[in-house]
Amino acid sequence: MAELSTFRLRPGDPAPDFALPGVDGSTHRLADFAESPLFLAVFWCNHCPYVQAWESRMVDLGRAYGPKGVGIVLINSNDAEAYPDDRFESMERRAHEKQYPFPYLRDESQDVARAYGGLVTPHPMLFDRNRRLLFQGKIDNDHQHPNRATEKYLERAIGQALAGKPVSPSEVSVAGCTIKWRS
Repeated sequence: MAELSTFRLRPGDPAPDFALPGVDGSTHRLADFAESPLFLAVFWCNHCPYVQAWESRMVDLGRAYGPKGVGIVLINSNDAEAYPDDRFESMERRAHEKQYPFPYLRDESQDVARAYGGLVTPHPMLFDRNRRLLFQGKIDNDHQHPNRATEKYLERAIGQALAGKPVSPSEVSVAGCTIKWRS
C-alpha cells in the first residue's frame, strides 16, 4: 500500500501532458479529451492480481461514465522485458478480450508514470475540466470481493465531480503492485 505522503501530484495540481500509443492503433494525447468534463488516468497493467481483481469494476465504470463525458485512459508503464505479460501485444489481447471501453496506452519510456507519480497498478487519478487533480486513490475498499466493497472511492469521486460538488475524500492510499521500473 502506498501512503498519501508518497503521492507526487496533490489536489489542484495540473495533469501532465502525454502522447502515448494505444492498442487501438492511435496515439492518444491529453488534449484529445478537451471536451470531457472529467479526465481519468489509471496506471494499469496485465499481470497484477490487484488489477485483475478490480478489472471488471473498472470496465463497468468506463461503460457507466464514458457516455456521461468522462474521458478515461488506462496507462501501462511497466517494464515489459522483465514482465512479458505487459508487452504491447498482450495489452492488445487483454483489451479485446475484456472489451475495454476506453483507450489502453503504452508508456514505454515510463516518463508519463514519473510525471504523474504513478506508484502502483491500479492507481487512478481524476481531473476536473481544467485538468486539475480532484482525486487519487483506490477504486474501492475491497479488491478481492466486489460485493463486500462498502467504500466506492472512485465512483463516488466521479459522481461528486459530475454533480459540481467538492470531491471528498480527495486522496485515499493506493493498493496494488508497484509499477515495474526499468533498471
